[in-house]
Amino acid sequence: MRRQVWQEYITQMQEDTARRKEWKMRELAYGDVVMKFRMTVKGSAGANGYPLYLALHGGGFGITPDLNNQQWNNMGVYYLGGVQNGIYLSPRGIRDRWNTHFQKESYLLYDRMIEDAIAYEHADPNRVYILGFSAGGDGVYGIAPRMADRFAAANMSAGHPNDICMENMYRLPIQLQVGALDHFYGRNKITPAYGKYLDELQARYGGFEHNVFVHWQKPHNFRDNHPEFEKQTVYADPIAWLENGDETTVTADTNAISFLDRHMRTPLPARVIWNLSVRAPLRETQSFYWLSMPESVQEGRVIASYDRASNTIVLEEASAKGPLTILVNEEMLDFDRPVTVTDGEKTICRRLTPDRTLLEKTTRERGDMHFQFCAKIEWMLS
Repeated sequence: MRRQVWQEYITQMQEDTARRKEWKMRELAYGDVVMKFRMTVKGSAGANGYPLYLALHGGGFGITPDLNNQQWNNMGVYYLGGVQNGIYLSPRGIRDRWNTHFQKESYLLYDRMIEDAIAYEHADPNRVYILGFSAGGDGVYGIAPRMADRFAAANMSAGHPNDICMENMYRLPIQLQVGALDHFYGRNKITPAYGKYLDELQARYGGFEHNVFVHWQKPHNFRDNHPEFEKQTVYADPIAWLENGDETTVTADTNAISFLDRHMRTPLPARVIWNLSVRAPLRETQSFYWLSMPESVQEGRVIASYDRASNTIVLEEASAKGPLTILVNEEMLDFDRPVTVTDGEKTICRRLTPDRTLLEKTTRERGDMHFQFCAKIEWMLS
């Protein structure tokens, strides 16, 4: 049934002439906002489709539209040399502001861009990557935690996190890079500090795979895009450099594409950490992996896991308040046996029945064959 519903969705997308026209024109519109993008396709798709790279340009605050356009044009080729096979998309920030890549309308348009690439260009939804430099690095910080379920890996270069919470990155590997002499906004200090923050999250929860490169004697610009993957000089221990001034250096492959290509998304992870204070506004989905809560819930955390062997879902932690929907398909649990859900105090046990209407709804909602769900369990968090 899932495959049939997916084929029906793809047929509908192919027949949507207005949406196909937008894609062909490389201009995605929402209200009076338009996100332009450039696209280059290299190599062949393969059985599961092309890898998809979303590359975010620099510029932003205090920059004229002409200079931002120049930065956008540059990003159209900046990382391209490292791509051996894939779809390389470079979106134009929708407004000339410091947060040009994560304006409130941007998230919905990134979703649409990814969905269109899947439907029209045979992109592999499990190999969607996000990367960016300078203001584009700011964008990676802003977007990746809010849309972590969309991506397989992320590379942030020469940007600033602006105090973003990284808890939603539990299943999303990220590489952080900065020049050691990039003092503006303290980027050279905050980047390894965020590496330490990720270390702490990893020690507490597991997961949170990450790399940090502080480029030796480099200012704002450095090589994170060498087309032959030539190794660059970086500090051996970025945190020791930050805290103790340790100048020991090593050479490393800092090519962003090289890091991204080593990863593939797990769309239905057995464990999810969702901090509800880090949500993308205006998205048409209220879901994160296989959990869903109304967009009105903007604080608190949910940690949930499932186990197919025992056919059990456990709510390990739930400081968020409100109705939680647990979305399920046959890859996650055995529908021929009762499913148990527990939060340690309350437990329910029930059989799940596939619902075609829900399957169609979740297919349309995210346009991703791996986020098709045919059953749900409602749970009130209080």
